[in-house]
Amino acid sequence: MTTTALAGTVMIVLIFVTLAVGFPIGLSIGMGSAAALYIIMPGTNALIISAQKMFQSVNSFSLLAIPFFVLAGNLMNSGGIARRLVGCAKLVAHRLPGALAQTNIVANMLFGAMSGSGVAAAVAMGGILGPMEKEEGYSDEYTAVCNIASGPTGMMIPPSNIMIVYSTVAGSVSIAALFMAGYVPGILWGLACMIVAGVMAKKRGYVSTERYNFKFVMKTLWDGIPSLLMIVIVIGGILGGIFTATEGSAIAVAYSLILSFIYRNITLKDLPGIIWSSVKTTAVIEYLVCVSGIMGFVMTYTHIPALVADAILGLTTNKYIILLIMNIILLVVGCFMDPTPAVLIFTPIFLPIVQTWGMHPVHFGLMMVMNLCVGTLTPPVGAILFAGCRTHQVKIEQIIGMLLPFFVVILISLLLITYVPALSMAIPNALGLT
Repeated sequence: MTTTALAGTVMIVLIFVTLAVGFPIGLSIGMGSAAALYIIMPGTNALIISAQKMFQSVNSFSLLAIPFFVLAGNLMNSGGIARRLVGCAKLVAHRLPGALAQTNIVANMLFGAMSGSGVAAAVAMGGILGPMEKEEGYSDEYTAVCNIASGPTGMMIPPSNIMIVYSTVAGSVSIAALFMAGYVPGILWGLACMIVAGVMAKKRGYVSTERYNFKFVMKTLWDGIPSLLMIVIVIGGILGGIFTATEGSAIAVAYSLILSFIYRNITLKDLPGIIWSSVKTTAVIEYLVCVSGIMGFVMTYTHIPALVADAILGLTTNKYIILLIMNIILLVVGCFMDPTPAVLIFTPIFLPIVQTWGMHPVHFGLMMVMNLCVGTLTPPVGAILFAGCRTHQVKIEQIIGMLLPFFVVILISLLLITYVPALSMAIPNALGLT
């Protein structure tokens, strides 16, 4: 066995073995990559290259957007903005079957369009709407599945932290293009969940009779407009070239902070706790990006992406079947790995393959992100699944069967995004971002 082959084998085996025995994903990637690098470059050279690659991987202006968007999401959750978004969502969904559950789905889409976090959306909206739904006679299981299934929309509707990571790994793909491409897939996911929630609500007799008068609608809109304006300011500013995505993330923090103080939901004493929570979340993401820098170097040096491409292309050259194989792989990977490390590992492997027949990196990015979002709803990792169950105080075994219809429509949506490029690319193309 050659040195490069040995290094590649050691890295892959060590990563999966350490993961199997319960090591954190970042430590597994770091240990496997460092061991492989030491085989390639024994001695101090391995340490020097490791340090260089770790620094280079996070030495990116684009990645600065992540801590700011994380902080903005935490401020919105604590500062009363999330509650006002729920009010606006009720105006959209109050006449639909299962009105409060439909409100939850719309609110997840709105909150995700500001925070970029599916877990934050599910926890915030579940905490606000869960007690209200219980008072209306909705079962805890129904409430939980509607909230959990729609939680990942926040990872696709911009701004999205995972898209920022993908844009860096994929070779500086336009963040603005990725953001705009995320609207249709995210909304399609949300609408699919609303259809299933509506069918379930009719079967259970959760039919709304609530009607809002003009005065109530105007008051709710008046309360919600300042919160909704953040979407217009941040996304509009990025598209208009007024500021970059990173600068927009800082503006989102400033805007959220000002609104939170105006609403008097947070005080100066609350800020250290909010900032510390954001720091911990950001540190996890940035550490994963750091160690993936070493892994990416080893993968390139040992030609792992080329070997995987040859293996897949050896099975078939039909691009539709190849995309189906990639979808299956990513769906399985998503069950066992968080989206961020999965993007860091599989983007350099799969992206060169799809580019051989001209698939746009933006389209592939949305396909990959949507696949990995499904994994946030499945055991054993399933961050949104576990967070939602904890918020609604239900057990996974109580709701897993009820989630199956949601999985069906979500997977249909995934296939549409995979095989109909226009669904992802229409908006970026129309805006001249590609």
